[in-house]
This record gives sequence, structure tokens and C-alpha cells, in this order.
Amino acid sequence: MQIATWNVQWGLGMDGRADLARIIAHARSLADFDVLCLQELSDNLPDLKGNRGENQFAEVADLLPGFQAIAGAGLEVMGEGGAVRRFGNMILSRLPVCQVLRHTLPWPGGGPHSMPRMLLEATVLTTFGPVRIMTTHLEYHSAEHRRLQVEAIRVAHALAHDRAARPREPGTGAYALQPHPSSAILTGDFNMPPSDPTKRHLSAPLERGAPPFLDSWEIRHGGAPHPPSFCITDQTYGQPHCCDYIFVTEDLAPRVHSVRYDTETRLSDHQPVILTLDCRAEE
Repeated sequence: MQIATWNVQWGLGMDGRADLARIIAHARSLADFDVLCLQELSDNLPDLKGNRGENQFAEVADLLPGFQAIAGAGLEVMGEGGAVRRFGNMILSRLPVCQVLRHTLPWPGGGPHSMPRMLLEATVLTTFGPVRIMTTHLEYHSAEHRRLQVEAIRVAHALAHDRAARPREPGTGAYALQPHPSSAILTGDFNMPPSDPTKRHLSAPLERGAPPFLDSWEIRHGGAPHPPSFCITDQTYGQPHCCDYIFVTEDLAPRVHSVRYDTETRLSDHQPVILTLDCRAEE
């Protein structure tokens, strides 16, 4: 099972050309992914560099026929004439999807400019059971925002584990039971380096006995430095460093076969990350 995550910067490459088709083509050349998580897609935002204002959520869905396309816009506002303007994330899965949740992350006042952020979650059915796939894009400009957003993700995960440990009374219609696994994979652009205390806190023990999130790179490579995933070409926002990760819950750690960063592509200002899980039955 392969999962890829990529902050695609609305398809804008380092050559100044915005082209989602080449993004998807490159992702497919890297991996025969079962799930693709994307950050920074837009709809009706022509003021973004190289953007024509197209609905990129629909465009990506069209580029991946056979995948269930799930959009999650952290920013959703009304433009001129009531036209919706959106900016956010997306999960595309060729595995069966049985439930989708959209979590609004904390957005306090004060500080530099910021935007609303969210956590998109889809429960998919794998050969080894249901797994919650999550993707997010945390605030860049505020460490305070990131701390609050990480804590909200941890709370959402702890509550999901609680639903798994204490199933509710079954019902019909909107109350029908759906799979609520503790097992989860968390992907995205976290906008902080591996040494950031908030990044480390994401893997701290959780309440309600929930399995903690572990950095898949550290599972496979221990203390080896993460490959850079940002600022490789343009150092406007700092020296090359890693801020894009795939975390897995502790119970999935034995299934982590490999994790790799493509540091060569320049089709975005971020680099894609690919996780491969072993789906064989545990002995």
C-alpha cells in the first residue's frame, strides 16, 4: 500500500508555470499510489501567481479517474456575486472510503497575517482493516497557531480512539455505525522543522490510551536527518529544511516498509513524500 503527500502550491512550479496535470503525472511516476494527499489547491482565486481561477479540486478529480476525490477547504469565502472562493487540501483514494470528517483547526486572533486551517480525514478500507487517512496544512506565520492546531489534531485522534474503544449504540440512517479505527496515517505540510518542540509534541503520549503518532522517516531511519522538503531552490523562507511528514500510529509502525522524499522535482516549492506499508498479515 502506497500513500503520497505533496504540497503542490496550486500547481505552480519553480519555473513559474502552474500545471496540475504535470503534478499528477509526476506523482504517478514516483509511485503507484493507493492514496494521494494534496495541500494548497484553489478554486476561484485568480490572484494567486500563475492561477487562472479554475476549480482545481474538480481538475484533480478529473485527472485521477477511478479515485474517490475528497475536498477539504480550510478557506471558503464568498466572492463577487456570491461565487465561492476556496483554498485547501484534498484526499484521493482508490481504496474504498466509508466515512469523511472535516475538522476545523484553531484560528486565534492577533499576530501576523494568517488563514483558517483544517484537518481532512477519510476512513479507507485496506486489506488489513480500516485506517483513517488524514491530511493538513498548518499555519506558516505563527508558532502559536501551530501549537494550538497540533493539540487539536491530537484531541481529534484521541476521540477517534475513544469511539473505537467504546462503540456507540447502533442506529439507522444518520445514526448507522461506521468503522471507527484507532489506526491512522497523518500527512501534510506542518510548516516546522524536525527539531521544533511542537513537531516533537505531536508524537507525545495521548489521553484515552490512543496510539501515538510516530514519524515514518524516524521509524525507518532513526536519527538520520530528514531530507529537505522546502526551500531547496528558493531560500526566501529560509535554508532548505524538512517540514512535510507522514506520521503513522504506533500500531502501524511494524508495517512501515519504506519512506522516501523526492528532492529532485521542481514542480512545486515543496517536495513529495511517499510511504509504503506492508499489507501482509501479521504473524
